[in-house]
Amino acid sequence: MLTIKDILQIKSIEGIKIVAGHSGLNNQISVVNIIENPDVFDWLTSNELLLSTGYIFKDSTELQNKFIHELVENNCAGLCIKMKRYFDAIPQNMIELADKHGLPLLELPFEYTLSRVIAIINEKTNADYDAVNRRSLDLHNALFKIALEGGGIEQISAELSDTIHNPVLILDRDWNLLCYTDHKDNSSPLQEFLPLVKNRPVFPPEFTVAFPKYITEIKKSIKRTYYSQGQPYKCCIMPVSVSSNAYAYIVVLQTVRKLVEFDYTALEHVSTMLALDRIKAKEIEEVKHKIRQDFFDDLLAGNITSTETLHSLSAMHGLKVNYAYYCTVIHIEATQLENYTDMVYRKYEMEHMVKKCVNLIYGLSSNAGGELICYYRNQQIIILIGKNENKPPISVSDTKAFAQEVLQLLAQEMTKNHFLIGIGSQYKTLASLHRSFFEAQEAMRLMQRFNKDSRSIAHFEDYSVYHFLDSNIKPTEMETFFNKVLGGIHEHDQTMNTRFMSTLEYYFMYNQNVTEAAKAMFIHRNTFIYRIDKIKDLLNIDLKNSDELFEIQLALNLYRLLQRG
Repeated sequence: MLTIKDILQIKSIEGIKIVAGHSGLNNQISVVNIIENPDVFDWLTSNELLLSTGYIFKDSTELQNKFIHELVENNCAGLCIKMKRYFDAIPQNMIELADKHGLPLLELPFEYTLSRVIAIINEKTNADYDAVNRRSLDLHNALFKIALEGGGIEQISAELSDTIHNPVLILDRDWNLLCYTDHKDNSSPLQEFLPLVKNRPVFPPEFTVAFPKYITEIKKSIKRTYYSQGQPYKCCIMPVSVSSNAYAYIVVLQTVRKLVEFDYTALEHVSTMLALDRIKAKEIEEVKHKIRQDFFDDLLAGNITSTETLHSLSAMHGLKVNYAYYCTVIHIEATQLENYTDMVYRKYEMEHMVKKCVNLIYGLSSNAGGELICYYRNQQIIILIGKNENKPPISVSDTKAFAQEVLQLLAQEMTKNHFLIGIGSQYKTLASLHRSFFEAQEAMRLMQRFNKDSRSIAHFEDYSVYHFLDSNIKPTEMETFFNKVLGGIHEHDQTMNTRFMSTLEYYFMYNQNVTEAAKAMFIHRNTFIYRIDKIKDLLNIDLKNSDELFEIQLALNLYRLLQRG
């Protein structure tokens, strides 16, 4: 392959001279490019010789230094600056920095055009591409063989590490570890400075959050430096993507040697192969999920009537027939996806988000008070929590406490979404589990109806009375009963602008404790007593008869239902 030293010997561009970075004379050149825009640093590749007039950094020492640093960071072959346009001589600060890092800094005589220099050098380098192409074909065949023999990402990772002579990490789209291969010549074993736990983050958020959003579109590797205990580790990160959807990332740590031109070709080959592997794995996962989903849908709809079938299928999917279960349903309002017009991309992102929620919930399973099984259906996550039927049942307060933990975690990790949680009752038999599912859905519906925007968690027992009334009494019958019992009070409030209806509600809310009810309404105790006396007169009752009290409370509940449609 052509080197910087070879460039200086080309007769047709005689006059090029090296002024700094002499230790890099043997740097190999894979391609020559013109650079006149500082925004293209992320597009640079290893072994690239850059030509420039110096226009972009002519007025800034800081930018001149940054330019040298970026070329060094990307393992570029060197920088050649055309003289007499913006520089009579290359700035001393650039010379010193290039010498420090061994980056060849060349002066190009004014009479040569940049395009002509590129043509001459590229002509000399073409002969080297045959050897690179042969190696590329060998790697392609090796990867193809792995795929044909059913090898997975572990074998692909090992093949890549052996080819580029560096450690390799393969991470999912959320930067969680899928697999890794350390290199036998690595003097800094990965375990010493990285947490290598499968399906857990490898790098801290501050390292990954600053990653460019367009990486899946440029389809090339990006250089970054990871610091651990003050020690820098140069990383080359390659996205694994299809149609702008990220499936994974390949991270190469250059702890054995710097990457050369062919290594980047190898990364592109492996990225394509991994994309196919991830698509295949996703399809297999979707088939498994569909089978699991169909079973749980039938179970929670009460469609499985055969006891033998129910027991065999339940055991297959992790449910235990001697456990008492209750159902919790989480509805996700994915506000962060509302602006996406591409329905396919929206579905892909929604599915990814729901899967992430499921994994977060499984992380809290030890706090559930029973064995937890979780699956998702569109924008809902269904959680089944069971406990041996011979043990004490899980209390309503315990179910709410766990739901609160789940809500806090999801809200913390998925900040741009809103969650509603409904909880059903615990049932002793799997055949009755569909009732708990219905109750969880009903709890969410009634919570939204009565406490819109003020609550996010509800147990069915919180609204069981309203459910009974709403399901069994027609609206006209509700209105007739309400008018008969409390119509006079309601009419008095409307015409005289009084608050007798709310006074009655607080009266029963605080178990007829006048002092506490008055305090909650922020009025004087005597004022509250006065209102109660007026209510007694209007209704012609004494508020002591149990039947009368029951009718009033029932009428108040019907009033709430009628008010909320």
